[in-house]
Amino acid sequence: TLRDQTRGGLASALNEIAAAAHVGVALQEGALPILAPVAAACEMLGFDPLYVANEGVLVAFVSERSADAAVEALRSHPLGRAAARIGRCIREHPGLVVLSTGIGGTRVVDMLPGDQLPRIC
Repeated sequence: TLRDQTRGGLASALNEIAAAAHVGVALQEGALPILAPVAAACEMLGFDPLYVANEGVLVAFVSERSADAAVEALRSHPLGRAAARIGRCIREHPGLVVLSTGIGGTRVVDMLPGDQLPRIC
C-alpha cells in the first residue's frame, strides 16, 4: 500500500493505511526524524509537522522481525540516511494512529478535516 505524503503529510498517510488495514498504528514521538529547521518553522507558524507535506519520503510496513534489517538496508543508501523505525502496528485502536509523546502521554493523531497548509504547486 502506497500513500502520497505530499497531501496531509505522514499523519494522513498513516490514518488512511490504519483505516484500510483495520489496525492501530502506534508512533513514538522521539523516533520521528523531523529535521530541526522543519521543527522550528512549524513551531513558529503553529503547524504540526506530522501534517506537513513530505516530498520524497517512504513509509514501509514490514514484519517486526524484519524491521531492523529494513532500516539498516535503507540507511546503507545516501538518500536513506534518515531512515528510522518510528512505530508499530497494534491490535488496540483499530483504524487509529496514536502517538506516545516525549513527556509520557499518548494522543490520537486524527485526520485533519482540511489542509493545514494549502499546496502552492
